[in-house]
Parts: sequence; structure tokens; C-alpha cells
Amino acid sequence: MKISINRLLGFFSEDIGVDLGTANTLFYVKHKGIVLNEPTVIAINNKNKSVCAVGNNAKKMIGKTPKNIDALRPLKDGVIADYEVTEKMLKEFFKIVSKKKLFTNPRVVICVPAGVTQVEKRAVMDVAKEAGSREVYLIEEPMAAAIGAGLDIFEPHGNMIVDIGGGTTEIAVISLGGVVQTHSLRVAGDKLDDAIVEYVKKKHNLLIGNKTAEDIKVNVATAEKDDKEIFYEVRGRNILSGLPRNIKVSSKEIGEAISDLVYRIVEEVHVILEKTPPELSADIYQKGLVLAGGGALIKNLDKKISQEIEIPVLVAENPLECVVTGIGKLLEDFEYYKGVLISPETDY
Repeated sequence: MKISINRLLGFFSEDIGVDLGTANTLFYVKHKGIVLNEPTVIAINNKNKSVCAVGNNAKKMIGKTPKNIDALRPLKDGVIADYEVTEKMLKEFFKIVSKKKLFTNPRVVICVPAGVTQVEKRAVMDVAKEAGSREVYLIEEPMAAAIGAGLDIFEPHGNMIVDIGGGTTEIAVISLGGVVQTHSLRVAGDKLDDAIVEYVKKKHNLLIGNKTAEDIKVNVATAEKDDKEIFYEVRGRNILSGLPRNIKVSSKEIGEAISDLVYRIVEEVHVILEKTPPELSADIYQKGLVLAGGGALIKNLDKKISQEIEIPVLVAENPLECVVTGIGKLLEDFEYYKGVLISPETDY
């Protein structure tokens, strides 16, 4: 009876893909494309635990809320840090995309970092079920990114994907529809923001928030020294006087601020290549690796990695949406790609 009901509900609901990222959450609806792209942020009223805002509206509140409201990022390092808050946020996102249909129990595919534990996988599935999903499947983030980047994951050749998101950098070697080598490095966009905050504090005696640091990263961060130095005006609070102050930071300075973290990413790519079987390594050295995720947009990062490990590095088309595009391709041809999914909830 349960199977029959699930099949019946399937006729009245859309399959949904979710890129539940540390920085942004994206929803893909089958046959409709990307229907939601919002920051993974929620604002909660402390008194009655009601939701004040989610997504962009909630992000605008960060650092500006009164005592009775908390603007929160419920994911940390790619995994759920606050179960109840994440559930509330997903419910709000589901409401936005469901458009108040009578039956809104979708089959959902959600991506997770490659290194998550069984407990963390279970938490993601439970949150999606509580938020209104009929069936929940998981896919590893680098596999989704590889599909979204247009790599032929089923061919007997080595493909390497480096997906630099908000909480984690996912590095994987893929062949014949499976992951041969992978590592989830908890050095990514958020850690770069933290490094910029710390650098500006030490170098300029200026306190800035992570949102300002993110703006600096997007506008002037570079992984390799450039002939043309770019400057960006920043507003913060002077540590010594306690008063507001404006300064200008340069691309050279920000490059120095993030250099150690960039080096860690490069080193981890090197380690994964060393562990990769020789035949697959030869394929990668010939074809190169693909960069995806928001971190792929850091200026000269592709050049830096290519110089250090001496292989071609390509940036995926529209790297910010690579993962959710991959989930979308899977939903559009579920039978073809279903073998790459982590076991459905019935296997847990």
C-alpha cells in the first residue's frame, strides 16, 4: 500500500534536486531548471522560534539584528550544524518552490560532501523528510559537480574534479561511474573569508565582518601575483579608536592573506594525484582537471594550480551552479544516472 501511495503521489509532485551548500542553497525542479538560488541563511525569532526570513532577506540581517532575532547559517563545513534550524529553513524553501500545490511530496536528490559520516548522511535525509519529501536520495558533491561540468563519468578514463564551495573543497578522481579517489578538505570559501578578516585586523587595525570579507574576496582576491594591482575600498571599525573608518586594500594584500589556504588546496590535489592509479593519472595529465564551485572564480587560481602540479586546469562553465546542474541532469535521466546515487533511505 505504501508503494502504491508513493507512486500516486509521484504523479502530483515534481522531482527536486537540492544543492544544500554551506554558503548557498539551490533547487532544481525536473523539466523546469533552477528555480531557487538563495544564501543558506535563516533568521529566527528567539522568543517564539518562528522564522523571520530565509535566503537573501535573512543574509541582509547578519550582523544587524536586535537581541530577539538571530540570523544563522545552519550548515558548517558542508554538514548540518543545527538540525532543527536547517529543517525550518528547508521547509521555507520548499514552500517557495511548491507554489501551494495540493500534493507537494517530491522525490528529492540532495548532494553531500564526499567525506560525511553515516550519521551525517542520515541527518540530511531526516531533515529532507521532515521538510516534506516523499523519497530522499543522496549524491556525493564531486560526482554531481562532474556531471554538471559535462564530464563523461561512465567512460573508462580518469576525470578529476575540484569543487571549491563555501564549507569544503571536494577533490575526486572519477572513472566508470564511480569515485576512485576522493577527499573532502574543510578549507574553502568560508575559511578564505576568515583569513581576510584576520589579515585586515592585523595589518590595518580594522574590524570587518565576514560579509565584507566575502565582498573583498569576490572583487580583488587573487591566487597568483598580477601585473595590475586592484584596490577595493572597505569600511569597518578601527580597533584603536572604536570609530568607523574607510581604507583601501589591494589585490596583492588579499593574495597574501589567502596564500596559505590556496597552498593547502594545491597540496591536497597533489596528494590525491599521487594516490591515483597510474593509468588514470595519465588520462588526467593529458586532459587536465576541472575546477568548479564559487572558489573556481578566484582570479588566477587555475593558473596557480596548473603551475604547481604541471597539468592543464580548466574552469567549468558557470562553476557556481555546477553541482545543482549535475543533479538536474540526473533527474532528467534518472534511470541512466541512478547508479551513482548513494543508497536510498531504505538501505539505512
